[in-house]
Amino acid sequence: MAKLFHVPLSPYCRKVRLSLAEKRIECELVEERYWEQDPDFLRRNPAGKVPVLRIDGKTMSESAAICEYLEEKYPEPSLMPKSTDARYEVRRIVGWFDDKFHNEVTSKLVGERVNKKVMKLGFPDSRNVKDGARAIKYHLDYMAWLLDHRRWLAGDVMTLADFAAAAHLSALDYISDVDWNRSEAVKDWYAKIKSRPAFRSILADQVPGFPPPAHYADLDF
Repeated sequence: MAKLFHVPLSPYCRKVRLSLAEKRIECELVEERYWEQDPDFLRRNPAGKVPVLRIDGKTMSESAAICEYLEEKYPEPSLMPKSTDARYEVRRIVGWFDDKFHNEVTSKLVGERVNKKVMKLGFPDSRNVKDGARAIKYHLDYMAWLLDHRRWLAGDVMTLADFAAAAHLSALDYISDVDWNRSEAVKDWYAKIKSRPAFRSILADQVPGFPPPAHYADLDF
């Protein structure tokens, strides 16, 4: 059985978890306090980051590379379209969320509100929190624009792009930092993603000291 070293609210870990679950690959989850720099963990990934996946006799790091490996090794059900142009668009949107969205929103909200406390790094920086709360509005509006032109974020079928976005937004939703009333299109899109069997284990996550809001696991939120 595969084994994933992860942190529950890490969007990068969640993206890999969603890919594994969608492809029905059984996987043991091992919560890893990577910030403690455990020597055994550093041997698995000298970069000292999660996720780290053990599968097929290999130890893998970097979420984008892991998801590409899973797509090539376990192609069904597919999370990447067949055409070159469509695959580019999926990768572009995955990059948007894992880079721009993370730097402007996730790191400033989940990072400040949750990670600092868990890692004992002090109190949240109020300016970062305000910046993240302001920036998420822009990103939700961009998602709404995409969904006005497409059924899913990258096209007419669900792809890894949707899982990347949902991984970030679900982590933010855990701490009630998403205004779902800002866009009906985005809310409907998230409800569709949230109702998939692949999402069940994510909705069961619990972070000690941070109980999820009542709507978090509600499929009819």
